[in-house]
Amino acid sequence: MNYRHIYHAGNFADVFKHTVLSLVLKSLHQKDAAFFYLDTHAGASRYDLSSAAAQKTGEFRNGIQRLWDTDPLPALADYLAAVRAANSGATLRYYPGSPAIAQFFLRPQDRMVLIERQPDECALLKAVFTDDRRVTVLAQDGYAGLKAHLPPKEKRGLVLIDPPYEVNQEFEQVVAGLRIAHARWASGIYALWYPVKSRPPIERFHRALVASGIRKMLLVEFSPYPEDSEFRLNGCGMVLVNPPWKLEETLRPVLPWLLAVLRQHPAGRSSITWLVPE
Repeated sequence: MNYRHIYHAGNFADVFKHTVLSLVLKSLHQKDAAFFYLDTHAGASRYDLSSAAAQKTGEFRNGIQRLWDTDPLPALADYLAAVRAANSGATLRYYPGSPAIAQFFLRPQDRMVLIERQPDECALLKAVFTDDRRVTVLAQDGYAGLKAHLPPKEKRGLVLIDPPYEVNQEFEQVVAGLRIAHARWASGIYALWYPVKSRPPIERFHRALVASGIRKMLLVEFSPYPEDSEFRLNGCGMVLVNPPWKLEETLRPVLPWLLAVLRQHPAGRSSITWLVPE
């Protein structure tokens, strides 16, 4: 696998994904009972935006940098607090990956399992979280981890499935993984992230999700660019299974605001629809 997220860390897709992730994790604070978080493709805990790789693409400048310098909506306060916790002072240098974002929302009673196949990034994760007893880091296949770690002992929680989509079958693997996971833990919240480049594979992905028979799927998409090229990341989406109560209501003002800040073309758009209702 050749994908390295450092080239894309803090871009618009990260901002969108981690905004939604933060809102879901924050919703789990509404009850004192412990929750479980599983990340099937964890990546690194933190990315240095001053590194040569990040500076080469500069994608963070049209992503987190724009929010860093903006007075945000209140709904974004917790997400930006998680980003600021990865930095010191007023300068944006580091962008937290999903593991660090999730750790920011863990309470003493909560638990997190991070799965990462790449040996070097897995080793870095283990080093970062070695003193946090709430966190387990494992070097294994993320889809296999869905079967190995579900259902958890906790009754509530979130599973993030966020692969790099380097192989043609990745959409099919995500659907197959969700089927397995949902059969084992039907009450869990599932967040499936995907890139928006060419529309036909996404339409097949959505049809396969509908055909799975799983109910209560909220579909959220965010595209700062028009969908007129298959050779760039035009946007991204998340399918949320069992989304928290009022998440749709919260996101409706957030997405247009984010789009106004991060838009790259007048044809950029955002949308919230129910792929499958209750």
